[in-house]
Amino acid sequence: MDVLERIKMVMKINKLNASAFADKIGVQRSNVSHVLTGRNKPSLDFIEKVLQQFPKVNASWLITGQVQQEEMLYTRPETPEISGKEERVQPIQTIAQSQEVNPAQPTSSKKVVKVITFYDDFTFDEYRGNS
Repeated sequence: MDVLERIKMVMKINKLNASAFADKIGVQRSNVSHVLTGRNKPSLDFIEKVLQQFPKVNASWLITGQVQQEEMLYTRPETPEISGKEERVQPIQTIAQSQEVNPAQPTSSKKVVKVITFYDDFTFDEYRGNS
């Protein structure tokens, strides 16, 4: 998977077309069009703007693709400490890592709204529950 495919994945996850993506990251629409068609490679400035607007994206994954699939997205703590220290970034945990779930015994009345399945070839499928 090259950087172009990873940029497209960021767009798909965030449900943005090329125009909305360009507006979101603050570049000209033609710039995004040229990157998406392969005419131009994304510049460092382009990559920086993507990372600034989508802070959950792992920079190493976006640039090189050299991280594990489950590490492509990171979450930041909801309330970062205000101590002058750099904010720590925590990897997203899978359900199995974060809690033991017994499907035979529901723990609450919550409904599943969306499930995203990531594959080892860096593709994914998104399933939505019935509302």
